[in-house]
Amino acid sequence: MIDQQVPLRRGAARLPVRPRTGRLLVLAAVFICAACGLVYELELVALASYLTGDSVTQASVVLSVMVFAMGIGSLLAKRLRSRAAVGFGLIEAALALVGGSSALVLYASFAWLGESRHALIGFSLTIGVLIGAEIPLLMTLIQRVDRQDAGGAVADLFAADYVGALVGGLAFPFLLLPMFGQLTGALFTGAVNAAAGGALVLWLFRRDLSSRSRWLLVLANVTVIALLATATVLADDFERAARRAVYGDRVRVAVQTGVQEIVLTGEGRDSLDLYLDGRLGVSARDERRYHEALVHPAMRGPHERVLILGGGDGLAAREVLRYADVREVTVVELDPGVTRLARTDPALAELNGHAYEDPRLRTVGADAFTWLRAARGSYDVVVSDLPDPGITASTKLYSAEFYGLAGESLAPGGRLVVHAGPVESRPLSFWTAEASVRAGGLATRPYRVTGRISGFAAGPDRVTEQGREPRDWGFVLASRRAVPDLGLDPGAPELRWLGERELREADDCAERVRVGGRPPSTLVHPRYREES
Repeated sequence: MIDQQVPLRRGAARLPVRPRTGRLLVLAAVFICAACGLVYELELVALASYLTGDSVTQASVVLSVMVFAMGIGSLLAKRLRSRAAVGFGLIEAALALVGGSSALVLYASFAWLGESRHALIGFSLTIGVLIGAEIPLLMTLIQRVDRQDAGGAVADLFAADYVGALVGGLAFPFLLLPMFGQLTGALFTGAVNAAAGGALVLWLFRRDLSSRSRWLLVLANVTVIALLATATVLADDFERAARRAVYGDRVRVAVQTGVQEIVLTGEGRDSLDLYLDGRLGVSARDERRYHEALVHPAMRGPHERVLILGGGDGLAAREVLRYADVREVTVVELDPGVTRLARTDPALAELNGHAYEDPRLRTVGADAFTWLRAARGSYDVVVSDLPDPGITASTKLYSAEFYGLAGESLAPGGRLVVHAGPVESRPLSFWTAEASVRAGGLATRPYRVTGRISGFAAGPDRVTEQGREPRDWGFVLASRRAVPDLGLDPGAPELRWLGERELREADDCAERVRVGGRPPSTLVHPRYREES
């Protein structure tokens, strides 16, 4: 029996509940579907940023393509208004399958094909079209459930849509990622999406469906949920296989922290590689050459108190602690997972000389920029051991404002050294970093060290940038007054590779490829994306 107190209006749906209850159920479905839709968008942005870097570009591409596609989907949905219920049910099943599997397919594309950009565009378009088709169909359904003025119906729909988007946007970073991770989180969202859309149509509008349409929707939703459930069960095996495809067969540790994914490969100290979000951060094959060139030129002069920004792996600290007259070393590292591994992993701890066991070393878990703003001490040496400046998340740590804060933390006669990325393959970024240090009120001496063995990152589409594999490291040595001399302290320990001759060559090597006229990078005008 139909539980309604008034005769059916022409075109009204034959509901098993009162019209007001049916309207609330439709709005609840709008809320759930909107939350799932925003999770898909954020998942694409997050995974694309992780796989290809430059989160600003990836977010812009995903969001602009999806908004454009939503307009197309709204137009296409006009053809389905006469069969709004079955159309909405099939669209939600398709959206659940495409959105739920998007993270898995993107990661597979990156791992085995070495390229995820085309898949990213395809998913952004498809998900956008399907999301765009929802609102016109839902508008038709809610009008059939409870006839009201168009303005009121639109207001209700968009209110439920926006509140659902808020919940989805908050659930993604604070619930789904910590509990499930990227792959399983997307699959779970797809299952919720399919269940909500299917339940609404198959129960609330079941009397308006033909037998054939009803079985089609049941089959579609059962198939989608079964596929997503199967993928969830196999997600761990898939992730291990994909990780082997990216990093090789030597993966020993893989940890997802609240900041990034940390992967260690290699069994012993001499074969160790450390990857942060897929990018090669440390390779035992050439890390000593890098860290000697980074640290020791800055140690010429007073060096009792040393500040290391980044460098949670302990390798820069290892070089600093080789000076017996160093009294205090402070390491400011954003991700405590890195410092934890540097303490506890046998191979990494051996590589860093068990630096974290030295009583002179203390660690601070904080963003370097934020910490410098509140810092009250002064340091003889500041070592900026941070990711390459082309990575958007680190751009503020290569800004003129950041170097101004670093300069203020220097004691009289103190020195700052900055890792500024490869010179040969990314000259614009390197010389922008040098200009930014100068804009921070410091006098600079750039230098370039060759002999780099390890590439830029794991994965076929990230080993090179613009077809050029990095073969050097670029550094900027700076002080608050005169241009600092490039040399070694008389009390420097015996070094395996670096000497006065190598430093003279490093000085000349940088000046020969100088790119003049570069403007500094600032917080409001970052300039490191030209070569990304």
